[in-house]
Parts: sequence; C-alpha cells; structure tokens
Amino acid sequence: MAHVVLPLIVAVSIALMLTRPRGIPEVWWISGGALILIVLRLVPLKLAGQAIAKGSDVYLFLIGMMLLSELAREQGVFDWVASVAVRGAKGSCSRLFLLVYGVGTLVTIFMSNDATAVVLTPAILTAVRKAKVSPLPYLFVCALIANAASFVLPISNPANLVVFHTGMPPLGTWLADFGIPSLFSILVTFFVMRFMFREDLCKSIECDVEDARLSGNGKLVLAGLALMIAVLLTASALKKDLGLPTCLAALLITAVVSIKAGSNPTRLAREISWSTLLLVAGLFVMVDAVESQGALNLTQQWLAWASHLGQNLGALVVGFVVGIANNMVNNLPLGLIAGGTIQAAHAKGLIANAVLIGVDLGPNLSVTGSLATILWLLALRKESGEDTGGEKIDVSFWKFLKVGAVAMPVALFAALGGAILMNVLVGRH
Repeated sequence: MAHVVLPLIVAVSIALMLTRPRGIPEVWWISGGALILIVLRLVPLKLAGQAIAKGSDVYLFLIGMMLLSELAREQGVFDWVASVAVRGAKGSCSRLFLLVYGVGTLVTIFMSNDATAVVLTPAILTAVRKAKVSPLPYLFVCALIANAASFVLPISNPANLVVFHTGMPPLGTWLADFGIPSLFSILVTFFVMRFMFREDLCKSIECDVEDARLSGNGKLVLAGLALMIAVLLTASALKKDLGLPTCLAALLITAVVSIKAGSNPTRLAREISWSTLLLVAGLFVMVDAVESQGALNLTQQWLAWASHLGQNLGALVVGFVVGIANNMVNNLPLGLIAGGTIQAAHAKGLIANAVLIGVDLGPNLSVTGSLATILWLLALRKESGEDTGGEKIDVSFWKFLKVGAVAMPVALFAALGGAILMNVLVGRH
C-alpha cells in the first residue's frame, strides 16, 4: 500500500500547492502533506529528521537574506534605489525596464536568485509605486531574471550546489560550459519580456519623483551588501556551504547597524517569513520519501535512455524534461534528485550541463517552479497591501503561466543550444 499511498499524498500535496484552493498558502499544503506521511508512518520519524536536516544550509541562507532585506527596508535603502531607478529612467518606461533588468541580473549573478526575490522585489515595487506605472512588467523581471541568470556562477543559485554537490567544476570550467548558455538565456528572456509587455513599456512616466537621500545607516547597509557578496564569492571559491557564512554576515551587519541606529533588532526577526522555512523543510521530507520508493532507479534509467539518443538530441530532451518537471515538484527537491541521479549514473559533460540548465531555467514556466519564485510571490503578497498605480497586485498561477509559457521554452532552447555550441567548440564529451 505504501507504494500507492505515498506517491498519491505527495502528488496531491504538490497539486494543492500549485492551485492554492481558497487562497490557502503553499506552505500549509506541503507541510501538511509531509506531516501526514510521518503520522501514517509512510516516512519513519528518523528519516524525516534526516531529510529536514539536509536543508540546514538552505534555511540559514534564506534567514540571512530575509534579515538583510528587512534591515534594508528599515533604513530606507529601497526608497533610495527606487528614486535612483525612476530618475535614471528619465520619463521612459522602456528605460526603466532596462535598468531594472540590469540590476536584477547583477543581483542574481553575485548574490543568488533568492536574493533577487527577497531583496530586490520590494525595492522595485517601491520604484513603480513612485513612478505610478503598471507594475507587472518590472515585477515579472524580478521573477524571471532570478532564474534566467542563475547559472552564470555557482553561487547564482543554491540549486547549482545541490546538483553538483559531489563535484563542483572549477570556476574556469564552469564559465566555459555555462558562460554562453547564460548569456543566451539572459538576452532571450529580455527580448521576450520586452515584446510581451510592449504596450506598457511604450508609455511615459509622467510624475516627478523626489530625490531620496540615503542616510548614514543606509550606506552602512549597502556596505554590508558588498560584504555579503564578498562572503558568498569566497565561500564558493573555497567550495564551502553558503548558508552559515551568509547568515553570520547578515547577523553581523544587523548588529552593527542596530547598535549605531539605537534600534531593536528583534523587530526585524519578527518580519522574517519563517513559514518559508517550513515549506522548504516539507519539500525535503517529500523528496526523501519519494527517493525511498526507488525514484532514483527510475531517473537513472531514464537518463541512460536519453543519453543513447545522441549527445545533442539527448541534451535537448533532458533539458526540457527536467525544466518542465521543476514546475511539478519545485526545483529544489528536483535538484536533489537530479544531483543523486548524475552521481549514480556517472553522467558528465553536456548531459550533466543540460540537467543543471533545466533545473535553473525551467522554473520560469510557473510561479511554483523554484524556491526563488515562491519567495518572490510571498514578497509581493506581503508588500501589496496597498494599491500600486490604482491596481492591486495579484499574480495568480495562470497569470504567471501566460508569460512563462512563452518565455521559458524559448530561453531554455537558446540556453541548451548555447551549451551544445560550447561543447562543439571546446570539444568536451
């Protein structure tokens, strides 16, 4: 019965997470499903504890990023970024879109896609409120670029470390394998979005925006962000986990700013979305539950079959199947399964690279495809208590899918094509 009931509970939980009946948040469907698995003893308590412990690095990373985001908001960094962006646009929605896209790309590359969702989204929302323009083009940038640019560097997406957890390629090899695919992904996603939102982006910004000044504490927070980037790059270069260094750096920055400002840091802790950590923990439990039923054997057999199609065709098939699968189970658990499959099958070269591209870029299809996109959605819900430009922000599963159904396949095909091109030029097999 376990072979029937366990997959059924997991499938129903994920389906409910995707559809959110009655607006009930994703976390309750996933954590509830995980709890049912434990209560019915389909997952032993010890195995559940081990699964939850696997996510410790992710929990610490998210806590650090969310804490830094709340600190930046408190010290007016978001208002300052919004003012700079809108004034830099010089009345052009199209130029504002380009600025937001560029900033989102840089934040994703050097601070990870989760940082783009957690830190950048509130700043962009503040900017479009000041500019009194349609918010969706700019907010969708935060969601899509968080995945489109997430394989430029190993630190650009925690999923990269999960997929290649047993053998992260050296930085030079990484750039040779993923440099061109990342560039294609970023450029194609930009042009697709620019086309899809062309009517909104042809308009002008009519209102005047006051020049917001950054306080001394705000400048200290920006310096802290620079420190965070240095910490992430150093930890990645040393092949260390990113969670603990990120969390410690965020705690240090918060302590310094709070002491200087004479504020109470516990208020920031209360603003952190702790339910997000519960969602991630539930996903880890479900992954281990599915793996205990022999899922790795099936995925290993499928990867071997795809490899026999030939290197180039196999890479395209693998990339698209993995990319679509993200949106059924979320890319974090899928990354765990993919990493185990690559290790068990001893896959390398183009096929392994296609798996990673699918894990990173595939989630742009739906709003629940990646942890970063879920964090983006949670940030929007938290920040959109007021109307933006007269329009209440509400990004449903179907509204996101209308954009993702165009943006994801085109960018994924371009990125996989870039990977095949680099494989031919470099000659790796």
